[in-house]
Amino acid sequence: METEAIKIIKSSGERVNFSIEKLKRSLHKAGADSKTISQIIDKVRDELYQGISTKEIYNRAFALLKRKKGCMASKYKLKRAIYELGPTGFPFEHFIAAILKQSGYQTEINQILQGQCVTHEIDVIAQKNNETTVIECKFHSEEGLNCNVKIPLYIHSRYNDVKAHWEKTKKKKTQLTQGWVVTNTRFTQDAMQYSKCVGLYLLSWDFPKDDALKDRIDRLGLYPVTVSTLLTKREKQFLLSRNVVLYKSLIDDHFYLDHLGISEIRKEKIFNEIKSLCNA
Repeated sequence: METEAIKIIKSSGERVNFSIEKLKRSLHKAGADSKTISQIIDKVRDELYQGISTKEIYNRAFALLKRKKGCMASKYKLKRAIYELGPTGFPFEHFIAAILKQSGYQTEINQILQGQCVTHEIDVIAQKNNETTVIECKFHSEEGLNCNVKIPLYIHSRYNDVKAHWEKTKKKKTQLTQGWVVTNTRFTQDAMQYSKCVGLYLLSWDFPKDDALKDRIDRLGLYPVTVSTLLTKREKQFLLSRNVVLYKSLIDDHFYLDHLGISEIRKEKIFNEIKSLCNA
């Protein structure tokens, strides 16, 4: 049977045709060379069947890539690693703040801002060049859950309430110039259309093109600790509970790995993975 005729099931439940090109692009993005990509595709193609899930395909490709080189496997599992930041969403807020900080912003997390009508708890406040941005983070710990138009409608009304009070307060040293909504999944077409109309900035896993969340992470080398193929699930959860979200931060702070009782040999492997992955 031709692979083009194989129907696969996405996390949303939608049935679509299997695409070799999509699998090639994801493997290439992870840093795999042409030979490795061809070998993995040949093995995955042999194991395809009607109704196979995208999760099963991902798991097989990830296992094959991990045998070749752990660093490539870590990059390949980035999307899954961000889901693993859950379930509360609080580590995701820290993660977004860290990405903005690396891009030159001063950031604060979980601040209360007065609006004209009511107070609002803001996930992330970012300041740069005397301009302030308020950011709402919408984290989903399960695949297939996208942000519909209700989210930007709600966030835009909150932004307008805060802005109305901000502009009346002479003590404010910066201008409130923009509201953002950031998600680890995707926005619906209506959500994007509405946000464009009212000037609300959206940042999702794959939007905007070439400057999406995945692009910023790769460009800055700011991978979450959950991306590691060497740390156990328990170790990752311990680090997240101490607000250690960025993998590269372990290079400068050995305390947490020491506290976990990780051996020097294993620690060296972890540092090598961080350096290779994060350009640290």
